Amino acid sequence: MERTLLIIKPDAVAGRHIGDILKMVVDAGFNIKALRMTRLTRDQAARFYAVHEGKPFYEPLQDYMTSGKIVPVALERENAVAKLREVLGATDPAKAAPGTIRALYGSSIERNAAHGSDSVENGLQETAFFFGESEF
Repeated sequence: MERTLLIIKPDAVAGRHIGDILKMVVDAGFNIKALRMTRLTRDQAARFYAVHEGKPFYEPLQDYMTSGKIVPVALERENAVAKLREVLGATDPAKAAPGTIRALYGSSIERNAAHGSDSVENGLQETAFFFGESEF
């Protein structure tokens, strides 16, 4: 079993799409291992997105991710990282396949409704950022 992280972003939380998105991942065969609703501090957002430091979108990304509540969700299943990225769709909702989370709920590349880990290693690191091992 692989573990991966889904973050339902502020735009999708504000748009009341939490239940719809969770249903889509459960229907895709994921087991929800942990979840919570929270609001990132600027420091937390800076640490979580440190890999992007220095890129033009780094500051706007921090602004966006601290603008409202988020729902981080630790998910497990076989081939979890690749499957979640399939369910999410392309980062740019305009290029996402019909029926994917980002095609349905994202409004732009910056406000694309959800985050998904991009590797097995990052899935473990990212879930550990939000959840202690005892929560699994």
